[in-house]
Amino acid sequence: MRKLSVLLTAATLAACGQPSDENQATELATEPQPLSVFAAAVANDARPEKDRARDAGRKPAEVLEFLGITEGMTVLDMFSGGGYYTEILASVVGTGGKVVAHSNEAYLKFVGDEFNARYENNRLPNVEILMAENNELSLAAGSLDAIMMVLSYHDLVIDDAENGWPLIDVPALLAEFHKGLKPGGIVGVIDHYAEAGAPAETGNSLHRIDPAIVIAGMEAAGFVLEEQSDLLRNPDDDLARIVFDPELRGKTDRFVMRFRKPE
Repeated sequence: MRKLSVLLTAATLAACGQPSDENQATELATEPQPLSVFAAAVANDARPEKDRARDAGRKPAEVLEFLGITEGMTVLDMFSGGGYYTEILASVVGTGGKVVAHSNEAYLKFVGDEFNARYENNRLPNVEILMAENNELSLAAGSLDAIMMVLSYHDLVIDDAENGWPLIDVPALLAEFHKGLKPGGIVGVIDHYAEAGAPAETGNSLHRIDPAIVIAGMEAAGFVLEEQSDLLRNPDDDLARIVFDPELRGKTDRFVMRFRKPE
Protein backbone atom coordinates (compact mmCIF):
# COMPACT_ATOMS: atom_id res chain seq x y z
CA MET A 1 0.00 0.00 0.00
CA ARG A 2 2.81 2.40 0.82
CA LYS A 3 4.35 1.89 -2.64
CA LEU A 4 1.02 2.56 -4.37
CA SER A 5 0.52 5.71 -2.28
CA VAL A 6 3.93 7.05 -3.28
CA LEU A 7 3.23 6.38 -6.94
CA LEU A 8 -0.14 8.16 -6.79
CA THR A 9 1.43 11.16 -5.05
CA ALA A 10 4.18 11.40 -7.65
CA ALA A 11 1.66 11.17 -10.48
CA THR A 12 -0.48 13.89 -8.90
CA LEU A 13 2.49 16.21 -8.48
CA ALA A 14 3.60 15.58 -12.06
CA ALA A 15 0.10 16.37 -13.34
CA CYS A 16 0.01 19.58 -11.33
CA GLY A 17 3.31 20.62 -12.83
CA GLN A 18 2.11 20.21 -16.45
CA PRO A 19 -0.29 22.79 -17.95
CA SER A 20 -3.43 21.31 -19.52
CA ASP A 21 -4.18 21.72 -23.20
CA GLU A 22 -6.87 24.22 -22.20
CA ASN A 23 -4.40 26.28 -20.18
CA GLN A 24 -1.91 26.24 -23.04
CA ALA A 25 -4.58 27.45 -25.46
CA THR A 26 -5.53 30.24 -23.07
CA GLU A 27 -1.93 31.35 -22.73
CA LEU A 28 -1.45 31.37 -26.51
CA ALA A 29 -4.66 33.32 -27.00
CA THR A 30 -3.55 36.04 -24.60
CA GLU A 31 -0.13 36.46 -26.19
CA PRO A 32 -0.07 39.39 -28.67
CA GLN A 33 0.04 38.12 -32.23
CA PRO A 34 2.13 39.95 -34.85
CA LEU A 35 0.12 42.03 -37.35
CA SER A 36 0.04 40.95 -40.98
CA VAL A 37 1.84 43.28 -43.39
CA PHE A 38 -1.58 44.50 -44.52
CA ALA A 39 -2.93 45.21 -41.03
CA ALA A 40 0.37 46.86 -40.10
CA ALA A 41 0.15 49.16 -43.13
CA VAL A 42 -3.37 50.22 -42.14
CA ALA A 43 -2.31 50.68 -38.50
CA ASN A 44 0.62 52.93 -39.49
CA ASP A 45 0.53 55.99 -37.22
CA ALA A 46 1.72 58.22 -40.06
CA ARG A 47 -1.57 57.82 -41.94
CA PRO A 48 -3.86 60.87 -41.94
CA GLU A 49 -6.88 60.80 -39.64
CA LYS A 50 -9.15 61.40 -42.63
CA ASP A 51 -7.92 58.12 -44.14
CA ARG A 52 -8.56 56.20 -40.93
CA ALA A 53 -12.18 57.35 -40.93
CA ARG A 54 -12.65 55.58 -44.28
CA ASP A 55 -11.12 52.26 -43.27
CA ALA A 56 -14.23 50.59 -41.84
CA GLY A 57 -16.11 50.97 -45.10
CA ARG A 58 -13.19 50.10 -47.36
CA LYS A 59 -11.49 47.22 -45.49
CA PRO A 60 -8.14 47.90 -47.19
CA ALA A 61 -6.13 45.23 -45.37
CA GLU A 62 -8.56 42.50 -46.39
CA VAL A 63 -8.84 43.83 -49.95
CA LEU A 64 -5.08 43.97 -50.55
CA GLU A 65 -4.59 40.51 -49.09
CA PHE A 66 -7.32 39.18 -51.40
CA LEU A 67 -5.71 40.85 -54.42
CA GLY A 68 -2.33 39.34 -53.59
CA ILE A 69 -0.23 42.51 -53.25
CA THR A 70 3.11 41.61 -51.69
CA GLU A 71 6.40 43.15 -50.58
CA GLY A 72 8.72 44.22 -53.38
CA MET A 73 6.02 44.67 -56.03
CA THR A 74 5.69 47.61 -58.40
CA VAL A 75 2.04 48.66 -58.36
CA LEU A 76 0.19 51.21 -60.49
CA ASP A 77 -2.60 52.94 -58.57
CA MET A 78 -4.65 54.09 -61.56
CA PHE A 79 -6.73 57.26 -61.04
CA SER A 80 -5.28 57.35 -57.53
CA GLY A 81 -7.31 60.38 -56.44
CA GLY A 82 -6.15 61.75 -53.12
CA GLY A 83 -3.87 58.75 -52.55
CA TYR A 84 -5.77 56.79 -49.89
CA TYR A 85 -4.74 53.44 -51.35
CA THR A 86 -1.39 54.73 -52.61
CA GLU A 87 -0.19 55.30 -49.05
CA ILE A 88 -1.25 51.86 -47.82
CA LEU A 89 0.28 50.22 -50.88
CA ALA A 90 3.55 52.06 -50.23
CA SER A 91 3.74 50.43 -46.80
CA VAL A 92 2.84 46.97 -48.08
CA VAL A 93 5.38 46.87 -50.96
CA GLY A 94 8.06 48.35 -48.71
CA THR A 95 11.37 49.94 -49.58
CA GLY A 96 12.10 47.20 -52.13
CA GLY A 97 8.91 47.99 -54.03
CA LYS A 98 7.35 51.01 -55.72
CA VAL A 99 3.91 52.53 -56.16
CA VAL A 100 3.12 54.55 -59.28
CA ALA A 101 0.35 57.00 -58.38
CA HIS A 102 -1.48 58.03 -61.54
CA SER A 103 -3.61 61.16 -61.73
CA ASN A 104 -4.77 63.84 -64.15
CA GLU A 105 -6.09 67.40 -64.01
CA ALA A 106 -9.73 66.38 -63.53
CA TYR A 107 -8.89 64.17 -60.55
CA LEU A 108 -6.63 66.82 -59.03
CA LYS A 109 -9.50 69.31 -59.09
CA PHE A 110 -11.82 66.73 -57.54
CA VAL A 111 -9.57 65.87 -54.57
CA GLY A 112 -8.29 69.41 -53.91
CA ASP A 113 -5.47 69.85 -51.39
CA GLU A 114 -5.45 66.19 -50.37
CA PHE A 115 -3.08 65.25 -53.19
CA ASN A 116 -0.36 67.78 -52.33
CA ALA A 117 -0.63 67.08 -48.60
CA ARG A 118 -0.13 63.39 -49.26
CA TYR A 119 3.22 63.78 -51.00
CA GLU A 120 4.73 66.95 -49.52
CA ASN A 121 8.25 66.77 -48.05
CA ASN A 122 8.81 63.38 -49.73
CA ARG A 123 6.75 61.63 -47.03
CA LEU A 124 6.21 58.61 -49.31
CA PRO A 125 9.65 58.11 -50.87
CA ASN A 126 8.77 54.89 -52.73
CA VAL A 127 5.89 56.57 -54.60
CA GLU A 128 6.31 57.92 -58.12
CA ILE A 129 3.72 60.40 -59.45
CA LEU A 130 2.53 59.76 -63.01
CA MET A 131 0.45 62.50 -64.61
CA ALA A 132 -1.34 61.39 -67.78
CA GLU A 133 -4.53 62.76 -69.25
CA ASN A 134 -7.22 60.53 -70.73
CA ASN A 135 -5.94 58.51 -73.70
CA GLU A 136 -2.32 59.51 -72.99
CA LEU A 137 -1.19 56.75 -70.61
CA SER A 138 2.04 55.06 -71.70
CA LEU A 139 3.53 52.21 -69.69
CA ALA A 140 6.88 50.50 -70.13
CA ALA A 141 6.36 46.90 -71.22
CA GLY A 142 6.50 44.40 -68.36
CA SER A 143 7.24 47.07 -65.77
CA LEU A 144 4.38 46.35 -63.34
CA ASP A 145 3.43 43.52 -61.01
CA ALA A 146 -0.07 44.83 -60.33
CA ILE A 147 -2.56 47.54 -61.24
CA MET A 148 -5.37 48.79 -59.03
CA MET A 149 -8.50 50.59 -60.17
CA VAL A 150 -10.47 51.67 -57.11
CA LEU A 151 -13.94 53.12 -57.72
CA SER A 152 -12.84 54.34 -61.13
CA TYR A 153 -13.62 51.75 -63.81
CA HIS A 154 -17.02 53.42 -64.26
CA ASP A 155 -15.16 56.64 -65.16
CA LEU A 156 -13.98 54.98 -68.37
CA VAL A 157 -17.42 55.50 -69.93
CA ILE A 158 -17.87 59.16 -68.92
CA ASP A 159 -17.88 61.67 -71.78
CA ASP A 160 -17.47 65.22 -70.45
CA ALA A 161 -14.82 66.97 -72.54
CA GLU A 162 -16.08 70.42 -71.48
CA ASN A 163 -14.98 69.65 -67.93
CA GLY A 164 -11.68 68.05 -68.87
CA TRP A 165 -12.83 64.45 -69.23
CA PRO A 166 -12.83 63.37 -72.90
CA LEU A 167 -14.22 59.91 -73.54
CA ILE A 168 -11.62 57.21 -72.95
CA ASP A 169 -10.72 54.64 -75.58
CA VAL A 170 -11.31 51.69 -73.24
CA PRO A 171 -9.82 48.91 -75.42
CA ALA A 172 -6.67 51.01 -75.92
CA LEU A 173 -6.34 51.70 -72.18
CA LEU A 174 -6.78 48.05 -71.25
CA ALA A 175 -4.28 47.09 -73.94
CA GLU A 176 -1.81 49.48 -72.27
CA PHE A 177 -2.47 47.74 -68.94
CA HIS A 178 -1.81 44.38 -70.59
CA LYS A 179 1.44 45.65 -72.09
CA GLY A 180 2.63 47.22 -68.85
CA LEU A 181 2.03 44.16 -66.69
CA LYS A 182 4.48 41.33 -66.34
CA PRO A 183 3.19 37.85 -67.26
CA GLY A 184 1.13 36.69 -64.28
CA GLY A 185 0.50 40.29 -63.22
CA ILE A 186 -2.64 41.29 -61.32
CA VAL A 187 -5.38 43.83 -62.00
CA GLY A 188 -7.61 44.60 -59.02
CA VAL A 189 -10.92 46.30 -59.78
CA ILE A 190 -13.24 47.71 -57.11
CA ASP A 191 -16.38 49.60 -58.07
CA HIS A 192 -19.98 50.40 -57.18
CA TYR A 193 -22.60 47.88 -58.30
CA ALA A 194 -25.21 48.96 -60.83
CA GLU A 195 -28.34 46.98 -61.55
CA ALA A 196 -27.67 43.83 -63.58
CA GLY A 197 -28.09 44.73 -67.23
CA ALA A 198 -27.71 48.48 -66.64
CA PRO A 199 -26.14 50.24 -69.64
CA ALA A 200 -22.58 51.52 -69.53
CA GLU A 201 -23.94 55.10 -69.38
CA THR A 202 -24.92 54.40 -65.76
CA GLY A 203 -21.27 55.13 -65.03
CA ASN A 204 -21.95 58.72 -66.07
CA SER A 205 -25.32 59.20 -64.37
CA LEU A 206 -25.01 57.23 -61.11
CA HIS A 207 -21.26 56.51 -61.09
CA ARG A 208 -22.06 52.80 -60.93
CA ILE A 209 -21.36 49.97 -63.35
CA ASP A 210 -22.71 46.51 -64.02
CA PRO A 211 -19.83 44.12 -63.18
CA ALA A 212 -20.63 42.17 -66.35
CA ILE A 213 -19.38 45.17 -68.36
CA VAL A 214 -16.09 45.12 -66.47
CA ILE A 215 -15.63 41.39 -66.96
CA ALA A 216 -16.39 41.60 -70.68
CA GLY A 217 -13.94 44.46 -71.20
CA MET A 218 -11.14 42.86 -69.22
CA GLU A 219 -11.54 39.46 -70.86
CA ALA A 220 -11.58 41.05 -74.31
CA ALA A 221 -8.24 42.67 -73.39
CA GLY A 222 -6.72 39.27 -72.60
CA PHE A 223 -7.15 39.15 -68.82
CA VAL A 224 -8.60 36.23 -66.88
CA LEU A 225 -11.05 36.77 -64.02
CA GLU A 226 -9.43 34.74 -61.27
CA GLU A 227 -11.72 35.44 -58.32
CA GLN A 228 -14.39 37.78 -56.95
CA SER A 229 -14.86 38.76 -53.31
CA ASP A 230 -17.93 39.79 -51.30
CA LEU A 231 -15.81 41.79 -48.84
CA LEU A 232 -17.57 45.07 -49.67
CA ARG A 233 -21.11 43.88 -50.35
CA ASN A 234 -24.01 45.87 -48.90
CA PRO A 235 -27.44 44.38 -49.66
CA ASP A 236 -29.14 47.50 -48.27
CA ASP A 237 -27.72 49.75 -51.01
CA ASP A 238 -30.30 51.30 -53.33
CA LEU A 239 -28.71 50.76 -56.74
CA ALA A 240 -30.96 53.39 -58.29
CA ARG A 241 -29.31 56.19 -56.29
CA ILE A 242 -26.18 58.12 -57.16
CA VAL A 243 -23.15 57.10 -55.10
CA PHE A 244 -22.60 60.70 -53.95
CA ASP A 245 -25.94 60.80 -52.11
CA PRO A 246 -24.94 62.01 -48.59
CA GLU A 247 -26.86 59.19 -46.94
CA LEU A 248 -25.17 56.61 -49.15
CA ARG A 249 -21.63 57.84 -49.69
CA GLY A 250 -19.09 55.35 -48.41
CA LYS A 251 -21.77 52.68 -47.91
CA THR A 252 -22.43 51.50 -51.46
CA ASP A 253 -22.59 47.88 -52.55
CA ARG A 254 -19.20 47.24 -54.17
CA PHE A 255 -17.60 44.39 -56.08
CA VAL A 256 -13.96 43.35 -55.76
CA MET A 257 -12.37 41.43 -58.65
CA ARG A 258 -8.92 40.00 -59.22
CA PHE A 259 -7.89 39.60 -62.85
CA ARG A 260 -4.61 38.14 -64.04
CA LYS A 261 -2.51 38.43 -67.17
CA PRO A 262 -1.77 34.86 -68.24
CA GLU A 263 1.79 33.63 -67.88
